[in-house]
Amino acid sequence: MITIGMLHHRKDPKTVIKSYAYAAVARAEGINFFFFSPGTVNFVNRTIRGQVYENGNWRERIMPFPDVIYNAGSPEKLIKSKEIINKLKSSIPFTTNSIGNKWNISERLKEAKEFTNYLIPTEIIKDLETFYKYISSFHKVVFKPIDGRKGKGIYFIHKADEKYEVRKDSVSTTYTKEQLNDILLEKLSTETFIVQPYIHSITKSGQVFDFRLHVQKNGEGKWVITTIYPRIAPSGSIIANINNGGYTNYLDPFLQQEFKEEAFNIKRMLEHFSLSLANHLDEIQMMKYGEVIDEIGIDIGLDENLKIWIYEVNWRPGCPPAFYLELDVVVNSIRYAKFIAENQAKINNEIAESKKNNRKEKVDLPIIAITGSAGKTTSKAFLASILSKKWTIFESKDYWNTTEHTKKHAAAINDTHEAVVLEYGMAYPGVITEHCSIIQPTISIVTNIGLAHVGNFDSDIKKVAHAKSELIHGMDQSGILILNKDDDNSKYLETDQFKGKIMTVGIKSPANYRAYDVKYEENGMSFKIKLQRREITLFIPILGEHHVYNALNAIAVADYLGFTPMEIKAGLIFRKPPRRLTIYNCRDNITVIDDTVHSHPQGVRAALDVLTNIRGNRKIAIIGQMRELGDLREQEYSKVGDYVHEKGIDILITYGFRTEEIGAEALKKGFPAKNIYHYTNKDQMHELLKKIVTKDDTILVKGASKTNMFDTVHFLDQFFKA
Repeated sequence: MITIGMLHHRKDPKTVIKSYAYAAVARAEGINFFFFSPGTVNFVNRTIRGQVYENGNWRERIMPFPDVIYNAGSPEKLIKSKEIINKLKSSIPFTTNSIGNKWNISERLKEAKEFTNYLIPTEIIKDLETFYKYISSFHKVVFKPIDGRKGKGIYFIHKADEKYEVRKDSVSTTYTKEQLNDILLEKLSTETFIVQPYIHSITKSGQVFDFRLHVQKNGEGKWVITTIYPRIAPSGSIIANINNGGYTNYLDPFLQQEFKEEAFNIKRMLEHFSLSLANHLDEIQMMKYGEVIDEIGIDIGLDENLKIWIYEVNWRPGCPPAFYLELDVVVNSIRYAKFIAENQAKINNEIAESKKNNRKEKVDLPIIAITGSAGKTTSKAFLASILSKKWTIFESKDYWNTTEHTKKHAAAINDTHEAVVLEYGMAYPGVITEHCSIIQPTISIVTNIGLAHVGNFDSDIKKVAHAKSELIHGMDQSGILILNKDDDNSKYLETDQFKGKIMTVGIKSPANYRAYDVKYEENGMSFKIKLQRREITLFIPILGEHHVYNALNAIAVADYLGFTPMEIKAGLIFRKPPRRLTIYNCRDNITVIDDTVHSHPQGVRAALDVLTNIRGNRKIAIIGQMRELGDLREQEYSKVGDYVHEKGIDILITYGFRTEEIGAEALKKGFPAKNIYHYTNKDQMHELLKKIVTKDDTILVKGASKTNMFDTVHFLDQFFKA
């Protein structure tokens, strides 16, 4: 006769309600059953001082080691007995094994790929900046503990104008940003929290609902559906969990009421999804840990397009809220325990076969190379952020774009990588050809053709385009090429002989990927785009219309590679490259804009656009020397001077060799002479800033790394420190 031991962290079975049901069902199934805790195990004589249910009472008995163990205790409470449990596992099969917390399960599913399209983008909150990027992108978010259970500790936060509505349970409170900061920091100091976009299902009467899918293995070791039922939140609440006042309904009448003719199809979809996900998670458990799982509860929602979204997956979910269903759970558990005890060899063979099948098939590796006069690093950062939402990628470091760097990248790329994202920089002809000879791209992006390094090309923009065209000639000729439709100089790129597919991005011109309704927001840009036949609004946490083009480059590639709009939206909340329009908030509401990596005329004008679109009193532009303009220097400096006047800048400060030409042109156009300054000595310029910067000023510092303009950013940040 088979013997099952129920392991629990509690010593007294009378305090564990389900122990009675398991004992009763085991007896009905002709199986011995006893209850025990880790401290009662004797490994010397392989016995356990357990509790047996006899004649209506629990009685202590010395029992031999069972044939199988049902692990019913809390993982957190049993952690102190880890050594005992691991020793038991080495000789006795366990019916159930932990699949981790919400974050672990999400990471497993992302790694395995098959169900990533059902996952709600989720981020661990490490700082307030991460939270605010998410809420700027999604507007409504869920903020909850990473290890939360039974709907506890969940906050729904909605940005409304300059304030934030926070709802917990059925209570809503409106806070300023400063007040919300205090709440978030307090929560983050006590435990780990995650943030997700708020995706919810609504009944016809306006109540929030979700579905619980409860699946188990049966006496044949097969996954079966124990039950599927809707959970409806009480009026005014947005948590459908039963522990928070939610209530249930029978599935069929609920589907008929809410979905009419779609009811049958939705029911079949839920059934197929629950069994498919259970089998998938079981496969992952076998491949990664050599274990099997026996029971999961899946909480899902349906959006307005009837798309399934996984809210969370619970290992060992609570029993369904009806006695006969609770009994079904116990019957399946007992019968599966018997199956495990009698079929260990078969299960071990399945695990071995699963591990063998885990060897990845060799697939074509997308190798994406990005070149252009501006936007390479930011386009790369956007794309890498999106692709990493479900792939293991190789991403070149920021500004590592020389051929020597590419040689290092070639040595570092390995079989674990599922995509490669690189920058190909160049200052002279032939450089990009060498890049492509080291690593040949299958997908290429040319961001634009501008005046960066034009002095090295006889001051001829067509020769710059010819050098950039080396990427088109050197890439896989059947690959994908992304071009900027709005960039007039990109017409000089040599695409006539390219046999692959060309896709375009744009804002002003019709393009395959076109952004519209582009707007400056508090801490980034928002825009709309038609993606996969749907209009969606996207947000990027970096200022400047030129960065929308960089985002479009990434969107085009990600969409081609099969990423969903939700994955793209989440991926655009990226790690911004340093010193790229970074905002410093100083005392007296003084704002400093740091854009001190590269400097060329196109980039200077883009930075001035950002300066004029940020709130503030006076606009102060500090513009450093632009190198390698060759014979075009005087002409381009004059154009920048024109633009400074055109944009209504209040104070112009130029720094470096010949940059006074910018101020001279602005003066000709009518810019006030008293508000133009020129320096070649940085300390003297800083002394001026001490005197002229006042409350509510916004200051742009624009220059190339070689001119060390970041020194001025650092000075302003320290002198006007909040």
